[in-house]
Amino acid sequence: MVDLSFYISPLSEEIRGEGRARARSESILLLLGARGIEITDATREKITTCTDSELSRQRLIRAVHATSAEEIFGSEELPDR
Repeated sequence: MVDLSFYISPLSEEIRGEGRARARSESILLLLGARGIEITDATREKITTCTDSELSRQRLIRAVHATSAEEIFGSEELPDR
């Protein structure tokens, strides 16, 4: 029998969460770019270095309606890890 406990471990969940955050960061940049919103290097770095899945989800939702890249950061309640 194969031990599958790793797939439900906290470490595994953390790895999946970071993967989701990375994918959302790419989506945020793609969305802002498609909408013609300028992205500074500092903003791009802040977006791409986020590893918090929930925070990146909030940013992606904000990106849908943002008129500037800075608006996606809003009043962030979660710390950027």
